[in-house]
Amino acid sequence: MSLQNAARLACASHTFRRSWRCYPNLDLRQRTLGLNGDHISKVDHILQNHSGVGMKKLRIELFDCDKVDSCYISSWLRIAVTAGIEELTLYLPATPEDEAYYSFPYSLLFNGSEDSIRYLDIGLCAFRPTAGLGRWRSLAILSLGNVLIADDELEGLLYNCAALEHLALLNCPEIVCLKIPCLLRRLRVLRVSVCRNMQVIDSNAPNISIFHFSGSLVSISFGSALQVKNVHMECLEFGQSNIVLHARTKLLSYAPNVETLVISSPNEMISTPTLSRRFLHLKYLHISLIGNEAISPDYDYLSLVSFLEASPRLETFILEVRQPCMEHESVLWNASQLRRLPQQGHTSLKSVTIVGFSSAKSLVELTCHIVENATSLERLTLDTSHGCQSSGGCSVNIPQRMYYTESGTLEGATPYMCIPMGEDIIMETVKARLAIRVHVTGKVPSRVMLEVVEPCSWCFGVEDLDA
Repeated sequence: MSLQNAARLACASHTFRRSWRCYPNLDLRQRTLGLNGDHISKVDHILQNHSGVGMKKLRIELFDCDKVDSCYISSWLRIAVTAGIEELTLYLPATPEDEAYYSFPYSLLFNGSEDSIRYLDIGLCAFRPTAGLGRWRSLAILSLGNVLIADDELEGLLYNCAALEHLALLNCPEIVCLKIPCLLRRLRVLRVSVCRNMQVIDSNAPNISIFHFSGSLVSISFGSALQVKNVHMECLEFGQSNIVLHARTKLLSYAPNVETLVISSPNEMISTPTLSRRFLHLKYLHISLIGNEAISPDYDYLSLVSFLEASPRLETFILEVRQPCMEHESVLWNASQLRRLPQQGHTSLKSVTIVGFSSAKSLVELTCHIVENATSLERLTLDTSHGCQSSGGCSVNIPQRMYYTESGTLEGATPYMCIPMGEDIIMETVKARLAIRVHVTGKVPSRVMLEVVEPCSWCFGVEDLDA
């Protein structure tokens, strides 16, 4: 129920007002507070009315507010953080660079709540754990976003969280070396994003199974842990790193049993080498190559066969290539001597999708290699839209009813999902479709379902396009 509706009911019913004041779960975000009015005063009024209630869940998010006086925040926390609280989320307004962050009163978390709290998500503040206050016996999920906390402070904190199952760190600039102790035997999920000064992740937690990382590449070690099965890695700095190369050459040293691998690189410069080490358990591989400019023409798409050769159990392979233009050599201008690698038996590969398919010669060679060597292939999808949509794919794949008004009349507005493509990409899309017809279609076995995804007319910026 929105706060507006709760307020109306409280005005109409004294019984509801009394029950509302005793309600232990509060969600105080802009969505529930309403778009208008003084959010800080609303939050303060609500929490003052809940003083002494015994809160179970409290969520406060004030991203869009002006600066909040620290006295208000401390007062809210004293009301909410008492024995019995189970979930606390606190995100404050962004702090100007020349002002100090609000210092979260760490000692408040040890006034009886250390036995009950199981979810703590705080952001945009300083969090300075103090030694000797006690242990969190129930804390399962800890998320710190834009939080000032030093290496030794975080390490000491983790030593007091033996029940921790999920740890997430987002843009914590003071962390240089993340050390996770072996006593965190329940820790299953580790997420590290954009901690710009981080250089080392050194984990001895034995049962981590999901690892998500985004940012500049760092030294990573999981000790003797063999449970890491799901790995997502994303490099966010264009021109900074070759994360696909890292995945092929380094990832097996800390995640030898990975089953799902998703990697995203802003501009891969070095082709993927062929190595003897193998991904013996990998079943799902998703590689995204993203460029503000064209992907380097020196990058050889055919080198990605190295992953396929090293992954005997791979079932699904997705390659995304998103770029504003294509500078690789086109197969249409040089179709002679298409390279053919030694025959490989990719016997487990069933589904292959290439988004942003172009006429790049090495990409066509990769596609042909897969078609000729994946003996269990069931479906091949070649998407020539080049990532021109803002999200969710081309509007032709969205149910038409999404564009009808409530009265049942079709609105004439352009579907919002589609962004008109530039002239270079339009020409490359036409070339890509021709490359498929000339070099791929005839090699696809009858057992394989070939789907060629083309942009709709809105993507081309016209109402109709005959190709």
